Amino acid sequence: MPEHAPERKPKISASRKLMLKSLMVAKAKEELEQEILIKEEEKQKYLSERAPPLNTSGLNLQQLQDLCRELHEKVDVVDEERYDIEAKVMLNTREIKDLNIKVLDLRGKFKRPNLRRVRVSADAILRSLLGSKHKVSMDLRANLKSVKKEDTEKKRPVEDSDWRKNVEAMSGMEGRKKMFDAAKGPAQ
Repeated sequence: MPEHAPERKPKISASRKLMLKSLMVAKAKEELEQEILIKEEEKQKYLSERAPPLNTSGLNLQQLQDLCRELHEKVDVVDEERYDIEAKVMLNTREIKDLNIKVLDLRGKFKRPNLRRVRVSADAILRSLLGSKHKVSMDLRANLKSVKKEDTEKKRPVEDSDWRKNVEAMSGMEGRKKMFDAAKGPAQ
């Protein structure tokens, strides 16, 4: 086992890491500015298509009134579209809230029961896994090594002595010394 593991050196130095980070930030800033410019151009293009500049010079009173009526009609159409879209959005948000409430209600109603241990035999497990195909009964105890009772009794010496005498003999320092010597093995 090594006493001191060698410290791993970083693959990139701190100054290099800092430089790369600053370059990444600069690149991200450039891309953000580009994105803002592109959006502004798209906005201008859309506005030029939808609302061409008004040319009111050289128009008489009747033509100006007609132009105003036409613009009011367009504003009304746009307002109707905006109102319809807002209504759809509100309907969808209300529906989402209702569905979220239903999900929370369903979670709260059904509690998982505490599982309890069930004893199942190997035959029952195989029957449930294999279905009616399983006909051979498995006796798991048949493969175990048989141990005779006599062998176990021979290994452990039987003491018929009174247990109280044994406790009294082991109490105090003499008893501890006997236990220590017995654990050590025969003296050499």
